[in-house]
Amino acid sequence: MGSMREPPSNPTKKSQAPAAGDAPTRRLIAPPVKPPSLAIQVIERMMTLLDALAKKSEPVTLKELSTTSGLHPSTAHRILNDLVLARVVDRTEPGSYQLGMRLLELGNLVKARLNVRDAAAGPMRELHRLTGETINLSVRQDDEIVYVERTVSERSGMQVVRAIGGRAPLHLTSTGKLFLANDDTRAVRSYGMRTGLAGHTPNSITDLGKLEKELHEVKTRGFARDNEELELGVRCIAAGIYDDSGELVAGLSISAPADRANDGWIQALTETAHAISAALGYERAGV
Repeated sequence: MGSMREPPSNPTKKSQAPAAGDAPTRRLIAPPVKPPSLAIQVIERMMTLLDALAKKSEPVTLKELSTTSGLHPSTAHRILNDLVLARVVDRTEPGSYQLGMRLLELGNLVKARLNVRDAAAGPMRELHRLTGETINLSVRQDDEIVYVERTVSERSGMQVVRAIGGRAPLHLTSTGKLFLANDDTRAVRSYGMRTGLAGHTPNSITDLGKLEKELHEVKTRGFARDNEELELGVRCIAAGIYDDSGELVAGLSISAPADRANDGWIQALTETAHAISAALGYERAGV
């Protein structure tokens, strides 16, 4: 028998050291792509449905919305149900939808805030210069007022200054009373039932009969008062601001420590409110 030979070694298997100066080769790995969160997905789908509804002047069927948005009918139906509950979308009949009145309410609120703030900025500074007290610009949102602008007095001496974006019940504030006085009796009583007319201080009006009497006086006077009803030690007076359609869109108020409140400011306050209203296109009857 012949002797067995060892197979020749494969030179390709030999490890070769990198040449001097060569950098070692590195693999670049892309970071993992994070899927959008569930909340973001829902918002995106909701906006897709709202955009689809906005393109149509007539009610749109679920089938058409599903096709337009690319969403499965069951997904579109679930989101639309939530939007209907929030009054963002109206269900006109089974399976058909259109944009809801809540969008109009919010849109009007944004319009009022933007336009009124622009028109009020200069007059508010001037009223602040005349009185030396805090000047507030507020609008209504549902059962509360929202402070949208403020010119603060450095010498106010008030312990509580509500920040821009802060809220307060209508019946406890001078501006809120302006809006309630603008409502009919049925709406005022409905407000009283919803809120219970909860008070914040011993001076708060928590009785519906007393509130209705107060609102009658507001209509007669043309301005409203807060006699330490929201915060003890702080009094306010407010006058209404109206837009070009004659709608009450905001209230302008002066806040001051109770011992410094002055009825001598009322004329300047109402004239300033009239000037802001005129800037918004409002024309007073008989003027």
